[in-house]
Amino acid sequence: MLNNIRIGQAAHIKHYVSSEPNHTNNGLLLRSDFHKLFDKGYITITKQLKIEVSRTIKEEFHSGKEYYKYHGNSLEIMPKNVMEHPSEDHINWHNENIYKG
Repeated sequence: MLNNIRIGQAAHIKHYVSSEPNHTNNGLLLRSDFHKLFDKGYITITKQLKIEVSRTIKEEFHSGKEYYKYHGNSLEIMPKNVMEHPSEDHINWHNENIYKG
């Protein structure tokens, strides 16, 4: 079924504004459902590039079991060039402004 297919999508860590550079270090390759949750603040990544799932998924939706099993896992796909890895500044911005903890 097409409804169950999850496709990788490019997600901005810090919201992209056309006047700012659009660099690889401000992006992640995420499954489409994780991309939506990331943009809404229900998941994030740590400076150690591990997935963190917000407790608010359970509180707001009485669900989230599928996502909590990823809590603490490392990101699987990263660019070979370390300079293209997610910027700590962008991660901090997302965690301070978007993530619902």
